Amino acid sequence: MWRVVVALCIAEVLTMLGVFAFPAALPTFLAEWSLSNTEAGWISGVYFAGYTVAVPILVGLTDRVDARRIYLFGAGTSAISALGFALIADGFWTAMMFRALGGVGLAGTYMPGLRALVDRFDGPMQPRAISFYTASFSLGTSASFLVVGEIVAAFDWRWAFAASGIAAALGMALVATLLRPAKPLPPEQPTHLLDYRPVLRNRPAMGYILGYTVHCWELFAARSWAVAFLAFVAHSQGTEPGWSPTSVMTVAAVVAMVASIVGADIAARLDRGRVIMTGMVLSAAAALAFGFSSSLPYVAVALLSIVHSAFIQADSAALTTGAVHSADAGRRGTTMALHSVLGFTAAFLGPLAVGVVLDLAGGANSAYAWAMAFASVSMVAMLGPLAILWSRRLP
Repeated sequence: MWRVVVALCIAEVLTMLGVFAFPAALPTFLAEWSLSNTEAGWISGVYFAGYTVAVPILVGLTDRVDARRIYLFGAGTSAISALGFALIADGFWTAMMFRALGGVGLAGTYMPGLRALVDRFDGPMQPRAISFYTASFSLGTSASFLVVGEIVAAFDWRWAFAASGIAAALGMALVATLLRPAKPLPPEQPTHLLDYRPVLRNRPAMGYILGYTVHCWELFAARSWAVAFLAFVAHSQGTEPGWSPTSVMTVAAVVAMVASIVGADIAARLDRGRVIMTGMVLSAAAALAFGFSSSLPYVAVALLSIVHSAFIQADSAALTTGAVHSADAGRRGTTMALHSVLGFTAAFLGPLAVGVVLDLAGGANSAYAWAMAFASVSMVAMLGPLAILWSRRLP
């Protein structure tokens, strides 16, 4: 069974190489295409808008058909999106089109991959398997920032997107080869594909889902803009950092992956809700500190970025595991679909909101604007503990 876990984790990293390709090269695009911060926020966010539109159907279908088939479709779509961006994108509108298509690809791989794992890996070790899979999201993030950043520096952004497309195709081939077909468990009372009413009535599951929504807003807002903020700090201080912004984010993503696994283990041993709430409060405080840190030495700002990433991700696997385990029998796919719809709606809005706050507060060359942008992220993060508290109250 662990072969399935390893295969899906590797495939997840390969298919995710393009997820943060645009944020990783954001300073290049801002200059080359003369984008405003709001336009950059739209391009970063539309990826997750595409995800949000597609995920109710693609993940909901996993209650009816083998998640492996959905995964293969998603990986193929991711490959087409990245290769199309590499060959055709030349400005705001073409970038929007291919990034939205990439979001559809992620919708077909991330949660369907988790469903494929859950359908093939049962027993007391399942929570740890889930934590490894969800933590691999951070490893995919790390690889996205590192590989794209290095290829952009050595060649240009078109080669970086082409490499992302090839990697997604390799992930597709890996899953097609190593995962055997498996039938999903049907629900006791079948409903139509987009009927979320049974999930909405499941208060424990909804607490984790709403917490995950807040988590995604903070995670993707920070990931989409951290490279640009670190570049601003380095430029404003007139320094040539030993760690490039993309290298910092690569380290941050690896640390976040470890934090996710550790957080899930602690949550499984203690009170899951309390562990999640503690992580969210610490994450909100770290976001605020990061945004107000531009006057500190670059190394200190980089370290704060890593700390913030760790606290963001510390509750990720615990939230997803909680939602999966709270799901009604036969409704895991529908529960995971709503989990993703709300989470990645927030993932779309978070980067866009940061871009809007930046423009309203003075632009990306203003330390005050960056402080306000990350203060807005911190404020949203503080809503997460409230969602968990609500779910723990008796109806």
